Amino acid sequence: MIKKVLVAYDGSNPSKAAFEFALDLANKYSAELHILAVASAPEFGAEVETEAIIESSRRHYTQLLHSLKDRAAGLTAHFEVVLGHPAESIVLYAEDHGIDHIVVGHRGHSLFERWLLGSVARQVIAYAPCSVTVVRG
Repeated sequence: MIKKVLVAYDGSNPSKAAFEFALDLANKYSAELHILAVASAPEFGAEVETEAIIESSRRHYTQLLHSLKDRAAGLTAHFEVVLGHPAESIVLYAEDHGIDHIVVGHRGHSLFERWLLGSVARQVIAYAPCSVTVVRG
């Protein structure tokens, strides 16, 4: 039985489709819905610039998540913005919160890009402690 659903959300079309799927799943199973946005830290820059970029990114994702709150009305919903690598942060959040099912959006990349870089969805599938659904946008 599904009691806790986690959806990774970044405002992209694939993540919007993933949110709709997760919302439907949570409603169907009367499950808690966890909506997670992951702000990535810049890989370079001065300390002050890095902090400003991180804060700006957090504000951006907080606003994105705030816009979803009405859609999750009637459910026990948790909204969180974390800083880190997207796939790693999603898997760690799932482990820490006892998530039963993760929903992520699929990004369209060329075969070469997927082979070379991997994808968040693929990494989540490989390391998740639970079932994962990948939704194509």
